[in-house]
Amino acid sequence: MSKLCLKIAMSLDGFVAGPNQSVANPLGVGGMRLHEWAFELAAFRAMHGMEGGVVNESTPVIENHFANIGATVMGRNMFGGHPGPWDPKNPWSGWWGVNPPYHHPVFVLTHHARKPLKLEGGTTFTFVTAGIESALDLAKRAAGKKDVSLGGGAKAAQQYLAAGLVDEMQLHVVPTLLGSGERLFDGVGDDLHGLELVRTIAARKVTHLEFAKR
Repeated sequence: MSKLCLKIAMSLDGFVAGPNQSVANPLGVGGMRLHEWAFELAAFRAMHGMEGGVVNESTPVIENHFANIGATVMGRNMFGGHPGPWDPKNPWSGWWGVNPPYHHPVFVLTHHARKPLKLEGGTTFTFVTAGIESALDLAKRAAGKKDVSLGGGAKAAQQYLAAGLVDEMQLHVVPTLLGSGERLFDGVGDDLHGLELVRTIAARKVTHLEFAKR
């Protein structure tokens, strides 16, 4: 059965993005620090057509990031662009250019309808206005026997966590403080909604915590 998998980097004080997010600064002030551990990896660099890099305990984490993933669900903020209705004269097409790294169907949670956006490499963004369960149902159908990745941002992750729909969660906990921004666990209650810790991987600049449904 297809599973919903959340994989996200988080600061020690619980933020997955810094304050003052914008088109110019999508992860907010300090948010890039959450991903520095990945940027230096040879496996990450190879995915983006770059040479060099290091190999360490985080290498298999990155190598397996898209393993068995057949579709992705993400929030409007992660897809990016301006708030409110889409601009028909200058429509936002995501952060990733004409060939996004997904190479499978992506379903974007939004309050504003829009026709699907088909880009190179097999990535099509479908904009879903009917809520989180509708988006997940569409993603699972598209994924077939593969799993569905929950790409964030914080508000999308909170909704799926609070509804108990996340089957696996991988937190990349980075030893830095952001002070403010988008906190992952705001509004999800005082439990993990059926998830329990099954593995810990200590690596350079990050600790990976893996959770699964009981």
